[in-house]
Amino acid sequence: MSPQGSPSDLLAETFILLRGAFFGENATPRTYRLRDKRNTQDDPLDERINELLSNGLPGGTICVRAPGPLITPDLVIMRPTLCNGVPRAALASDVTSIAAVEVKKLERTSGGGVARSSGMDYNTTPPCGKVRVYDHGGRELDIRGFYLFVCQEALGGSTGRYRLSALVLCDGNVLNADFGYYLSIVGERTKEIGLGTYGDGANRTRPMLIFANPLGAAELDHRATLIHSRDDLEQQFRRLRRVGIIRRTVLGGGQQAFYCYRLRGDVSTGHQDFALVDPFPSPTRQVGTQPRGRFRLQVRPAD
Repeated sequence: MSPQGSPSDLLAETFILLRGAFFGENATPRTYRLRDKRNTQDDPLDERINELLSNGLPGGTICVRAPGPLITPDLVIMRPTLCNGVPRAALASDVTSIAAVEVKKLERTSGGGVARSSGMDYNTTPPCGKVRVYDHGGRELDIRGFYLFVCQEALGGSTGRYRLSALVLCDGNVLNADFGYYLSIVGERTKEIGLGTYGDGANRTRPMLIFANPLGAAELDHRATLIHSRDDLEQQFRRLRRVGIIRRTVLGGGQQAFYCYRLRGDVSTGHQDFALVDPFPSPTRQVGTQPRGRFRLQVRPAD
């Protein structure tokens, strides 16, 4: 709860907790240990983040992890007493009651930059500021979506020891605000079946999506930053300091504004707030797909 007695913003609470867990004074990365990865879909970092949030968020707030692999979002943070009996439409925008967090883990290239800085794979689920989950009865429940981007680095010469060199917790709307498009992708699709000579082939027609990576912006790398649609979080959270604004240009015209926050202790004396327009790098893309790699042999058959 805020000092005024009203429910506090869940994402600001989450950011402050994770920043303190993974960074020390002046945002110096802390070292932490992770258990070994058991299989491709297993993610020990997600498990650790869930544990931190479950144990560290204010009373009455819980963190629920996805019940299995290949389920999005990774986490839902909520205050059950503020959700039960509340109209679904109200919960769709109330980040003091419930919100989703998807974790995106990146590494660094040999040159020191964040990998996939000009656009990263989101697999079969596009990012969005609103996502769909389901209540205890299996009914659709649409809630606000946020994304946690981290750059995790393994410490050389050690086993299971890591650090985060960059962290961004951002409103999903800074990546995409088209909930209709999100639903068109995550909903049920039609497969092609009965393919091939013997009719036992199938084409899953599964999309593979690429959207922006906030850690590709130089102003956000090597720091811990919260990107939020609210411009007044400093009033409720005295530990936060607004450090800049990001504007995204909307197709068809106009801009959407988002506000960047850091812990006050992480902001240097004399810091000048930044104002960025479309800061996330994006490569030049073509409509056509690239053909599969070609297997070339040093032979010269006759035509």
